[in-house]
Order: sequence, then structure tokens, then C-alpha cells
Amino acid sequence: MSTSLILAAMWAVVANILAMMPSRDNHWTRAYVLIAVGVPILGYVTYENGPLAGFLVLLAGASMLRWPVIYLSRWVKGIFSGGR
Repeated sequence: MSTSLILAAMWAVVANILAMMPSRDNHWTRAYVLIAVGVPILGYVTYENGPLAGFLVLLAGASMLRWPVIYLSRWVKGIFSGGR
């Protein structure tokens, strides 16, 4: 297994551990940190293993951080629908 996939697996384990801990802000601070760390790892996975592996890691990360993805999709939909 390549170094990038090991880092991605470690990111997933840390994300799951952080999700089990109680939080006062509904885990948003942790989500921001996980996104900031995960984007370079995603780029590294894509660079080292190709776009298919990168896409699979992207799907895995989006399934773990689904609320930021949902809010982003609502925001983008609001922009394209005229702000309604």
C-alpha cells in the first residue's frame, strides 16, 4: 500500500475517533480541521494512485463529512437559483 493511502486511512480513523468525542459546537471546528488536512491528502492520493483512487477517497471523505457537503450543496443551489 502506498504512503498516500496509508495517510488517507489514518485520516479516516482520526475522523471516526473525533466523531465519537463530545463537542459543544456540533463538531464543526473538527470538521474544518479535517477538511484542511484532508484536501492535501486527497491531492496526494490522486497524484500517487490516479484519479479513480482519488475519487474513491473523495467519496469516503464526503460520506464522513456529509453535513459540510450538504450545506455546500445548498449554498451552491441558492446561488444558481437566484438566492431563494
